[in-house]
Parts: sequence; C-alpha cells; structure tokens
Amino acid sequence: QVQFIESGGRLVQAGVSLRLSCAPSGRTFRTYAMAWFRQTPGKDREFVAAISWSGPGTYYADSVKGRFTISGDSAKNTLYLQMNSLKPEDTGLYYCAGDSNFGPVSKSPNEYAYWGQGTQVTVSS
Repeated sequence: QVQFIESGGRLVQAGVSLRLSCAPSGRTFRTYAMAWFRQTPGKDREFVAAISWSGPGTYYADSVKGRFTISGDSAKNTLYLQMNSLKPEDTGLYYCAGDSNFGPVSKSPNEYAYWGQGTQVTVSS
C-alpha cells in the first residue's frame, strides 16, 4: 500500500537544481523520522538523506552532503529534498519513506514502514 506521493522528478542537465516533494496519499499515520532513498536498475535502494522529527537533525549520504538539503513538516508528514549541483550519478528513482519506530535514525530501507511509489530524476551530462 502506498502511503506517500512523491513529485518533482524530471530530466535535467548536470549542474542545475531540482526540488522533490513528498506528501501523504490520504491515510493518517505517525512517523518519527522520514528519509529519501534512490534506486537505479540492478542496484539496491540507496540512502540519500533523513530527518528526525524528535531531533537532533538531518543526515546525509556522503555523496550528496553539501549539495542536497532535506526538510519537512512533522505534523503534516510532508518532506522535501532540495538538490543542487546535480550530477549524472544522482540519476535514479527517488523514494520518500517514513519510519514508524522511535529511535536512532536509520539509513537502512528495511527500517522504514511507509513508502511512496517514487519520482524519477534523470541527470544528463
């Protein structure tokens, strides 16, 4: 069952910026953290960034640190990903995910119970 709807993905050239959005699909549920993952064909789902609603803050994969910024609204379960200086290796299907368990923020997709269907980001060189 899809809990989130992602939007904002498209085909862009390297170096530009893009903003992804994620919103609940309608069902009401609680999350303690939310994250963005991405996946390319033949590869495992990869952690991109996460935010904890209970603090202390935000977490990023080394490959996007300094270029991407995650933000959101815990009351609305909405999530955003501002992506700057995009590179071809940022290409992938970007998923929004929600963690229903209280605890340390996880970088493993297995810890997230709620997911969207993804939005495609393609960066051409």
